Amino acid sequence: MKNQIPYGRHSIDQSDIDAVVSVLKSDFLTQGPLVPLFEKMVCEYVGVKNGIAVNSATSALHLACLALNVGPGDIVWTSPISFVASSNCALYCGADVDFVDIDPVSYNMSVDALLLKLERAKLENKLPKVVIPVHFSGQSCDMEKIFALGKEFGFRIIEDASHAIGSTYKNDKVGSCKYSDITVFSFHPVKIITTGEGGMCTTSDDELANTIYRLRSHGITRNPKEMTEPPDGPWYYQQIDLGYNYRMNDLQAALGVSQLKRLDSIVQRRQEIKNYYDKILIDLPLILPKQMEYNHSSLHLYVIQVKEKEMLADRKVVFERLREGGILVNVHYIPIYRQPYYQKKYSFLPSSFPNAESYYNQCISLPIYPELTNEDMDRVKETLITPIGHQVLF
Repeated sequence: MKNQIPYGRHSIDQSDIDAVVSVLKSDFLTQGPLVPLFEKMVCEYVGVKNGIAVNSATSALHLACLALNVGPGDIVWTSPISFVASSNCALYCGADVDFVDIDPVSYNMSVDALLLKLERAKLENKLPKVVIPVHFSGQSCDMEKIFALGKEFGFRIIEDASHAIGSTYKNDKVGSCKYSDITVFSFHPVKIITTGEGGMCTTSDDELANTIYRLRSHGITRNPKEMTEPPDGPWYYQQIDLGYNYRMNDLQAALGVSQLKRLDSIVQRRQEIKNYYDKILIDLPLILPKQMEYNHSSLHLYVIQVKEKEMLADRKVVFERLREGGILVNVHYIPIYRQPYYQKKYSFLPSSFPNAESYYNQCISLPIYPELTNEDMDRVKETLITPIGHQVLF
């Protein structure tokens, strides 16, 4: 069997290894100088005042909801085409969740669907407290329009940019929080850059930042101004909130610092991969991903949709054929409302989200990562058009 080609893979070089080894030889494996350095570098890169590094993007989403006082009786809306963490974060806080259908071209939250849902919710007195747009595959949602709706209908905004570090929206880096309260990044190994596991919240709001800083470490403060009484001495601290141990360690941060230096070149390589795929797949009965004019995507994913009638084979057959050929494609994502937990809790109707359903029934994520070669992509194409039984695809 030929070598397998994964849909995504971390990109590690000797400088990354050296950075982590240097921490192992240092005095601090955690709560040392590397986490603040990584936070500072990300802030400078995206153009925002505050960055708070944590142990996962899921933790970052949870803390973002807590910082915005999401709790029982509140409603949070997000995209159904995302990983479950995008909505679970609200459930952790005791809030309820609903979804906004996607745009059929960008696969992001539809601004038109959002407006229609907001107008209905206003009549029913069920407006969301927070909306979490998801920058699917690295492509930014149309945040200026969503921000305007936030002002009109009174909701706060958390950008789930787990896919999107290195992306831009209307010439601003995603993460600048120009059109949101908080942005969340992921540094999972298959994302654009990695810290092994890890995430970050960025915000231009000092009060939100301070709350997130405190909640990521047990709700503890060492700031006398936040204490209920004068400190007993320089060792003194107080727990003033119920927080969590969501800290990032210095090994992870060292890897992040090293990776961040290559971020632009990594995004450029992903763009080259997209361009080559676009070139070799253009004549096949597929819907190729479209880049919206208002953004430059970091291209975490390259998602095709299968035109089943023209292909004379359904998505499952094509998916299985690719897997059999060693092309470890994936599907991003099963709509969250389809998950048994959500069905049991809310009984969502798939018919309420026609664009998400259509997308899910046809989508396949092809391999994309910096070390992917043109020869690898040619093999993906050849496997796509390999005969299945006595039937030739395309």
